Order: sequence, then C-alpha cells, then structure tokens
Amino acid sequence: MRMRRLMVLWSLATGLVLSGAASPVWADDMDGDGVDDAIDVCNNTPPGIAVDAEGRPLGDIDLDCDNDLDDYALYVQGFTGPLASGVVIETVTIGNPGNPGELSGAGAGGYGPDAICGGVDYVYNIGKYEVTAEQYTAFLNAVAATDTYGLYTTSMWSSSYGCKIERSGSSGSYTYSVAPDWADRPVNYVSWGDAARFANWLHNGQPTGAQDLGTTEDGSYFLDGATSKAELLAVDREPDATWVIPSEDEWYKAAYHKNDGVTGHYWDYPMGSSAVPTSEPPPGTDMTYGSANYEDDGGYAIGGPYWRTEVGAYDAKPSDSPYGTFDQGGNVFEWNEAIFYEQYRGFRGGSFRSTGDQLHASERWCNDACFGYSDVGFRVSEVH
Repeated sequence: MRMRRLMVLWSLATGLVLSGAASPVWADDMDGDGVDDAIDVCNNTPPGIAVDAEGRPLGDIDLDCDNDLDDYALYVQGFTGPLASGVVIETVTIGNPGNPGELSGAGAGGYGPDAICGGVDYVYNIGKYEVTAEQYTAFLNAVAATDTYGLYTTSMWSSSYGCKIERSGSSGSYTYSVAPDWADRPVNYVSWGDAARFANWLHNGQPTGAQDLGTTEDGSYFLDGATSKAELLAVDREPDATWVIPSEDEWYKAAYHKNDGVTGHYWDYPMGSSAVPTSEPPPGTDMTYGSANYEDDGGYAIGGPYWRTEVGAYDAKPSDSPYGTFDQGGNVFEWNEAIFYEQYRGFRGGSFRSTGDQLHASERWCNDACFGYSDVGFRVSEVH
C-alpha cells in the first residue's frame, strides 16, 4: 500500500475528511524513554511528557495499540478523540480561474458531440488519483450493511476484470473486503449514481448507517432513492456541494490545461504532451511523452489478472498532468457530470481496454448512468 496515496487514518466522530499532502514524519519515542510510545500505552507505562491535551501518548492517540505513524499528523492539526476510521482523498489544487475553454468532440477531430471544455472560473481541488477499491470498500462497510440502492455489484468480485471487492453475510449485516493486491487499484463496476452517493458520503462526513438522507441520499446531490436512468439524469449538483463528481470542465482542465496562467492553452494528452503516451507497465520509461495503461495494437500494458495499475504507479516524468493528477489517461474511464443527447452521463480519459486515441482531449464518451462497467471508475473534486 502506498501511504502517500491512500492513508487509512482516523477522523473525528463528525467524520472530518482531510485532503492535501501526506503526513509529516515524526519520532516514535516522543517521550524519550527508549520505548515506542504506542508500546508504552499498550503496556500501561506512564507516557512521560509526550502527551496530547487529554493526556494520551502521541504515538497512539487512537488507543488502538498499533504502531501507526499517522496519529501524530492528527495531533499537530489539533485533533483528539473520540476517533473512528475513515479515508483521505488526496487532492491537488486547480488554479488559474477564468481560463477559457477549447473545442472538444467530433468538431475537434475526436468522438462525441461538440462542446467547449475546460473553462472554469473558480479555484477547486480534484483527486490526485482515481478512487480506489479500498476507499470504496470503506464506503460500503459504512453504509451498505443493507445495500438498499445497489452500491455493490457481484461483478466487482466475480468478473475477471473486477476490482476484487467481496461481500459476505446477508442483507442487514453485509460486510465487505478487498483483496490486498487490488486495494490500491481503481474501483470499477460503479455507476454514475454510485459515484454520486460516494460524493454525498464524503460531503456528509463519512457517516455510518443506512442509505438515507444523512448518508448517501442528500448532500452534494439530492438523490432520495434515484436509481433509474431518467432519475439520475435529473440529478444536479447542489449549491452548497463540497465533494462532487467533477464537471466535464473541471475534469478537462485538470487533465489537459497547460497550467500556464489564465490561458486557453491545452495539451492533447493528460501527461503534459501532444503526442500519444507509451503503453507499457509502470513506472514507465517514456521521458518525453509519458506512459499510460491502455491497449496498444491488441496488447495490454499489464494484462491479467490485474488489468489496472495501482493509482499513481506511472511516476516517471511526465506521466502526471501539469497540475499533478495521475491516470486521467488510461487505467479506467472516469465519470463526469456531463449529459449527452439528453439520455447519457459523460465519462473521459480512456481505459486499460482503450486505444491510445481515446486518451485524447477531443474524445467525449457517455453511457447509461444507472449501470457500472468494467472499464469505468471515477475520481472526485472538492469545491467550495
């Protein structure tokens, strides 16, 4: 597990979600007694002077008797208990507000209806990585003991392309787990509605409970049981939304804009280049155009059984976008908020099953919002 991408840590009972950089490194023996502070508390040893405001050792603020370094990251930000498990979405900031968009779609030599894409007049954050199977598993365990609105599909486990999330138990007491080798790879078989409910869960502070207005059915989107194609097409972003599925403009700007000021300058591929990246296993070797996980002349970049790389695995320059996002080209297509032909939701970026041209900025794709697909996942944006 790459801790810089997904940190399973601890948030307040109110469910605070943190974003931004990884936790600072710190010493395990803050009280200087020669014994790790986490061991001190688990052995009922007086912790000396290295304690938080409530007298708990800094090495084990959550009192779970493990040796997790992330506890101190919470302490220095002023957080104490009671504490519960949660996930962190690491984000990058997309600045240069007011930049103009550019033509995308068939008129730009690509696929899909014409649109001017990429112009955003506000600063926002977007997920540095695609939402992973482990993050989605945490979501399921929080709200899907009774999976009222079908956030889980058996294809996640049974399909050869699945993200290997497994469900156990019976309705009312379902639990979910993810195979370790798939945990840090993007979730797939998620519908647009599933992604909207995940965003609501983040907006609401990662609560635990039934799928209702306090967890998944209201927040950034008012869903209230919407599951059909028509119902999901009618869903709009709420004015007070915080965590959201990116709009097409938000997604496009993060992927292709050159990050060179308030300009209309864009790259053709989300690796900071205008030539197709190389299809190859990570970390990548193409130091000119970047590398990505897509199908090239019938050959997969990594193939089975994983098909998808760990998020951010292509860390050889220049495989991230100018703003610092990863995998906006290849791995999985990603849902956005666009509506096509008054009947489909949009997605972009190509996938492990795509040809290289489908990673191009001119390519606009769509499908039914109520279904999940083997080559479609999502990332989230944070707006204010």
